[in-house]
Amino acid sequence: MTQSLTIRRPDDWHLHLRDGAMLEGVLPESARHFARAIIMPNLVPPVVTGRDAAAYRDRILAALPEGMAFEPLMTLYLTEDTDPEDVAAAHASGLVKAVKLYPAGATTNSASGVRDFDRVRGVLERMAEIGLPLCVHGEVTDPAIDIFDREAVFIDRVLDPIRRKTPGLRVVMEHITTKEGVAYAGTAGDDLGATITTHHLIINRNHILAGGIRPHYYCLPVAKREEHRLALRAAATSGAPRFFLGTDSAPHIDALKEHACGCAGCFTATNTMSILAHVFEEEGALDRLEAFTSLNGPAFYRLPPNEERITLTKGETVDYPKKIQTGAGPVTVFEPGFPLLWRVAA
Repeated sequence: MTQSLTIRRPDDWHLHLRDGAMLEGVLPESARHFARAIIMPNLVPPVVTGRDAAAYRDRILAALPEGMAFEPLMTLYLTEDTDPEDVAAAHASGLVKAVKLYPAGATTNSASGVRDFDRVRGVLERMAEIGLPLCVHGEVTDPAIDIFDREAVFIDRVLDPIRRKTPGLRVVMEHITTKEGVAYAGTAGDDLGATITTHHLIINRNHILAGGIRPHYYCLPVAKREEHRLALRAAATSGAPRFFLGTDSAPHIDALKEHACGCAGCFTATNTMSILAHVFEEEGALDRLEAFTSLNGPAFYRLPPNEERITLTKGETVDYPKKIQTGAGPVTVFEPGFPLLWRVAA
């Protein structure tokens, strides 16, 4: 049995760091194992211009503990007023690696997102010209559509039409949660990638609802039926280059998660690599863990893979903290529901 595995240092292609005291509290949890991360721009107010992105990057780097190495890869929040030339300039400078599309009202801090997709066509066409990826939160917000169907409907109503009308646009389907998402990503060309989260490989909707409501498993897109979780596991462990890790690790303080109207998000930054090693071992795919965490994402974003290596070892149960204490309040670490035997060697 394999007891040790060395891979290139991984990256996280979808990460929430928040700002202020929360940023200072959770940043070390990602920087400990990950070299780079695509940083989500849904702050309040959102990161909408190149100037906003530069200022946010500076705050992230200022919060990085001494001795830790971490590169934030910045994104812009797409609005109906986004200036295509500001986007192009931010990309040309090397600052911005992607633009994020939130349908208005789809998730946390998405009120400034897009309602009329025709109004962002100019931005998308400019992005296609310069090769800048569009990261998509793939859910419709139509109240007539069941929450468990919103990803599949988004593919048909929004994503596929956008791609057909904007040839050359490079798109990342973020945090896919359905077999339909896996299938659509799998049949497209190399201009389409898809991230898969840690928690969607572990939980289905029963984990949230059966036997009582578990707010720390509530996320958006919400976890679906077991058949969808299994499709995600097959995709993640397949080695296929279009699938790569985006944890969507999303910290909220416990007081806002354990609430009458709780926040969506699972905080997985702390123990993701241990969980993934467990999953890939279960699937007989430890030899493909490096592709999912360290190779496929950089290839899609046209960046070199990290030269640094990390080693995971299997042994006694790893005791991760149940909570991360931040200046904003305590944040509960995702509990996978099984012992974690793989650890990242110090």
